[in-house]
Amino acid sequence: MGKKFLRSETVRLLRLGKKRRKLQKWRKPRGRHSKIRKKRFGYPLSPSIGYKKPRSSSGLIRGKAHLLVRNIGELERAGKNLRIVLSRRLGAKKRLELLKKAAEMGLEVVTAGVGA
Repeated sequence: MGKKFLRSETVRLLRLGKKRRKLQKWRKPRGRHSKIRKKRFGYPLSPSIGYKKPRSSSGLIRGKAHLLVRNIGELERAGKNLRIVLSRRLGAKKRLELLKKAAEMGLEVVTAGVGA
């Protein structure tokens, strides 16, 4: 399944994402005659409030709450029901220490790029 919300002309122009998915980024249509702005049938959808997640599942990573960890002190305060997200600002040395400690404590560590 393709992306739900596509920028105007992504189907037509290479620089906007034809055959290049990483360039397919949403931009609000502002043109005077834009069919996407007018929500015409057969054109890509535009995001609106109706597509929002329910509040109960908002902010969760694969169904569990997460905690951003920057040091060992914060890691020790973490509970079993949380997923751990290591800060992007950590160096390799501290990151390895935190990963070992989390493994000892039996905590699940999620990479920073996933949902956080």
